[in-house]
Amino acid sequence: MADDLDLDGIPEEELGPFLEWRRKVDGANINPQTLLATDYLNHFNEIVMMLEMLPDCPECIEEAKEWHPKTYAQHFQDSGFKDKELAIEAYNHVPSKFRKPFEQAVEQMNRLVQTTISRFEAAMTDGRSPDEERIFVSEATQLLQRLGELTSAIIHGSTKAMDQEEIDALLGEH
Repeated sequence: MADDLDLDGIPEEELGPFLEWRRKVDGANINPQTLLATDYLNHFNEIVMMLEMLPDCPECIEEAKEWHPKTYAQHFQDSGFKDKELAIEAYNHVPSKFRKPFEQAVEQMNRLVQTTISRFEAAMTDGRSPDEERIFVSEATQLLQRLGELTSAIIHGSTKAMDQEEIDALLGEH
């Protein structure tokens, strides 16, 4: 385990359980600074790839609509991740300084995926310009990738989050 553990911002009532769980995840593919695992991002990587295909393969919308948000625990319950039970249990002890921005970023990604699917499906029936939707899907998937990078940074110890106004501004939805 790294000796440069940053304990700043971890409330005293979270510190003891965090340090105990930090020892439990030692050697697992779970970040000891945050108790989070990057494997969760696979849930989003799959839908981002599918969304990227929509402008060229509009019939893939049906498959995209089958995607549903999964909680951290749901993802690991359904995964082949070697330490999935440990990841699920450790999540209950993720310090709030990481858990809050992580959950905020995940919620933003979930909302953006659903918005992108809904808007693309509506465009198919409304007769909107395919070029307009291609641009929107491209912008949305780029933003999803940025949010994924942000979420990965949180998993690795960052506490930065992007607020909804920043996302709306990037998508031109003031």
